[in-house]
Amino acid sequence: MSDRKLRILVAKPGLDGHDRGAKIVARALADAGYEVVYTGLHQTPDMIAAAAVQEAVDAVGLSIMSGAHMTLFPAVIDALKARGVADVVVFGGGIVPRDDLPKLAQMGVAKIFTPGASTNEIIEWVESYLRPKVA
Repeated sequence: MSDRKLRILVAKPGLDGHDRGAKIVARALADAGYEVVYTGLHQTPDMIAAAAVQEAVDAVGLSIMSGAHMTLFPAVIDALKARGVADVVVFGGGIVPRDDLPKLAQMGVAKIFTPGASTNEIIEWVESYLRPKVA
């Protein structure tokens, strides 16, 4: 297994202004030893994909609280594909109904963390799922 630091971009797509959770996750990932880039609020899918390419990240974590997850996740995945980085893992968290989880997985979203997920759960997923994919 590789010891290189994983690079993870954390982004808030769309018009949702609630970023406390995204900041907490970004900080927890950084404290766990990952290189983290937080893009801030109100990012478009194209802005997120451009930042992912510029920062050469292994994964993009989206925080979506607005209910627009069925639009924003595929838009970010499509923007990554358009830039030739379809291998970047996309995951996220927020208010996502259980019925939408299988649909998002079919679209290529690796994991959705729903309300109540702990930062330890997220870090354990990064180690068990993401690290083997990029090692």
